[in-house]
Amino acid sequence: MLSVSDILKKENFSLEDIVALLSSSKEDRSLLFQTSAKVKEENVGNIVYFRGLIEFSNICSKNCYYCGIRKDNKNVKRYNLSDDEIIEAARFAWESNYGSVVLQGGELESESFTVRIENLLRRIKEISNGELGITLSVGEQSYDVYKRWFDAGAHRYLLRIESSDKELYYKIHPLDDMHRFERRLQALYDLKSAGYQVGTGVMIGLPFQTLEHLAADLLFMKEFDIDMCGMGPYIEHTDTPLWENRGMLIPLEDRFDLALKMIAVLRLMMKNINIASATALQAIDPIGREKALKIGANIIMPNITPGMYRDDYKLYENKPCTDEEAADCKNCLEARIHMSGNKIGYNEWGDSLHFNEKK
Repeated sequence: MLSVSDILKKENFSLEDIVALLSSSKEDRSLLFQTSAKVKEENVGNIVYFRGLIEFSNICSKNCYYCGIRKDNKNVKRYNLSDDEIIEAARFAWESNYGSVVLQGGELESESFTVRIENLLRRIKEISNGELGITLSVGEQSYDVYKRWFDAGAHRYLLRIESSDKELYYKIHPLDDMHRFERRLQALYDLKSAGYQVGTGVMIGLPFQTLEHLAADLLFMKEFDIDMCGMGPYIEHTDTPLWENRGMLIPLEDRFDLALKMIAVLRLMMKNINIASATALQAIDPIGREKALKIGANIIMPNITPGMYRDDYKLYENKPCTDEEAADCKNCLEARIHMSGNKIGYNEWGDSLHFNEKK
């Protein structure tokens, strides 16, 4: 069996190599992080791009077993921002020189929802003189819907696969027509065909999940040739079916450590993609997002949802920064990012270099 230092010299990793890196000891982990930090600096630089996150609605048609805003959770206070509230949040991002916004909400499919997103995209482009980049994260849709939104101004889309293993996928989703693994996969291919920079990701530290599952997830991302990734530690929520399996979970600090290793290994495997530093990292470690930026991540998503709604968009427990306003979040993140040895790419879309290279 190869040592971690020997594996890190390889250009391509096997599943066994990745498992070895994910299970590395404290000393070997330091070497992994040093190597990934160097690869990040050489390929995407020490620049962090902001994506102002607008969580515009927690109304969802899905019943995923891990998610706090699942349809059947009766303890959620549902909300839906008005179009004007969304536009004002986008205006804040533009006036704050963020460069990009993310529109994220529960998964819905209808003509009225499609038209609403279409109109919002056009209005955001209009109020920002076409200067704001736009990422969407609103789940599975048809190819035609994706194309309509692309034509209206969206150019990046995040659709997390959550697990690339079909058996594990159905342990964390209902086995029905609303939650088909094949449809999730097809949606990713449709997004690519429609012209988007495509992002996906997984939860790390799920019940039933093994290191082999996670290694296969990274190989899936490489094979699919993603442009960006958003992944973070699984944090359980009391109002979900998976809460019953909490006894299977590894400790939070181990999930955090595993998430950092996943980011580092993915940076080595896909040197010039965009990798987000997930908010869930900060739910475990107060400087969790900064640690991810040091070892491979280059995207951060300040929450610019109006403060009165933030506590209701809870996919998991202990979500950080729900009591801050957008301006507070910006000031806090600026200081944190500079402390991590990175600088902020203001007024830049920060598109995936990997995507641009493929054109």
